[in-house]
Amino acid sequence: MEPLVLFNTLSRTKEIFKPLKKPATIYNCGPTVYHDQHIGNFRTAMTVDLLKRTLLHAGYSVKHITNITDVGHLTDDVGGTGEDRMEIGAKREGITALQVARKYEKMYKADLHELNNISPFKWTRATEHINEQIALVKKLERLGYTYRTSDGIYFDSSRCSDYGKLAGLKNVQQQAGKRVDLGEKKSPTDFALWKFAAPGVKRQMEWKSPWGVGFPGWHIECSAMAMKYLGETIDIHAGGIDLIPVHHTNEIAQSECATGKPFVRFWVHGAFVIEGEEKMSKSKGNVKTMEWIKENGFAPLDYRYLTLQTHYRKELSVTLESLAAARSARHSIVNFIASATHRGGHIIKAALQKFDAALTNDLNAPQAVAVLWDVMGSDASDADKRTTILVMDEVFGLDLKHAKKIAVVIPAEIQKLLDARAQARAEKNWAASDAIRDEIRVRGFEVSDTATGQTIQPVL
Repeated sequence: MEPLVLFNTLSRTKEIFKPLKKPATIYNCGPTVYHDQHIGNFRTAMTVDLLKRTLLHAGYSVKHITNITDVGHLTDDVGGTGEDRMEIGAKREGITALQVARKYEKMYKADLHELNNISPFKWTRATEHINEQIALVKKLERLGYTYRTSDGIYFDSSRCSDYGKLAGLKNVQQQAGKRVDLGEKKSPTDFALWKFAAPGVKRQMEWKSPWGVGFPGWHIECSAMAMKYLGETIDIHAGGIDLIPVHHTNEIAQSECATGKPFVRFWVHGAFVIEGEEKMSKSKGNVKTMEWIKENGFAPLDYRYLTLQTHYRKELSVTLESLAAARSARHSIVNFIASATHRGGHIIKAALQKFDAALTNDLNAPQAVAVLWDVMGSDASDADKRTTILVMDEVFGLDLKHAKKIAVVIPAEIQKLLDARAQARAEKNWAASDAIRDEIRVRGFEVSDTATGQTIQPVL
């Protein structure tokens, strides 16, 4: 297998990946558990899973940590102000902030299980690592990187000579100044490490500290937990591209100033899931959840297959039509695996080499999926095809080893189109017939005309 090459956001180039030592270490930013997560969040989680599975396929051992943000993430991410999202969730649902956190953490993990993600080595909750966060803030204070305001302890970004290097900002102060009101901060890019509880206000989540009762800033949790479990320099830190300019930039600054060492060797960021031309986000009110996927008749693994068809660094548009096509394709693969003989199969080496070449080129899953379909259409024996595809699925994660034959189900909306096409053909309205056929194909099914009438099959 060729060396794995990953696009490193920090260098903006593809680099050959080799772990610093065994095992390879991965940290990724998990959910803020104040609400259910949208499908864009799950795309990021599946990108991390694809990366982890690729490393395992390449023979590496992997130690992977995912955080659970259950405190400290304020509504104004950039300015470090506003209300804690956990408190907002508690007010919305009439339960405690901790109950909100555990409710949505459980839902998130259940959805990941249905998506067939491999669980991380450890889930790390921010609320269970307050002492580690306080210790890191104290270290930064001792080294002279902090200052105090009336509402908290802040990181002095002017002390960090390469602040903003991940985001590629040349004039960081000017860029950030367009977005943030200074208040008592010395610089727009300074950020809260520890926030004081407001006078006269009793928060559900607050702790004693050397600076008084309060709670940690959002960014400090990831640095503290990553370094506790993975060391001061980790191999890979992953997340969505929205985290680059603020959260990940601040993680680098506080971590490297505290240790004097590189915090992360490879930064891997996935692109957005979009709605029309806009990023999907709760603030825009255009989110789709895993429940939306299931309510529309799709399985979570249909969505997983759909994400594999677009490179992780490209935006993904999710529609009912694209999900229908993904479902049809996945069903075809499942039915082949379920019906193919289990005996005597051998790996098709040439196909696996092409598959490996695609994955080692910055996780090119679409190209790897194309190799799978080449195998499906090849002249090899069904046993060899099945054996080869099951090896591929150790990376794809479509759970094909448990494949059971799926009957072709024609959704009600497709049947209506099929009936309308039959009527158009009876009336010899060929233009309408062709237009309906094209619409059906967009939705993932192929119509053929036979002597006995129309037949329909999923698009392969």
